[in-house]
Amino acid sequence: MAQTPQQRKANEKYARQEASKRGKPESAVKAKQNFKSPISTVWIVLLAFVVCGGLVFELLRLFV
Repeated sequence: MAQTPQQRKANEKYARQEASKRGKPESAVKAKQNFKSPISTVWIVLLAFVVCGGLVFELLRLFV
């Protein structure tokens, strides 16, 4: 099956990118990965609300 012009262009682009990586250490080639928390922000906020909200209610109960 013959390559389409679009596929040929994509293959040439990929080959250029791979050729530019040759001879470089792996740390320079790899892109930095963004750290993603295993717990979503919503759960962290909910947990903070429960802990801090409970503390506020206990303090109000003691002083009022």
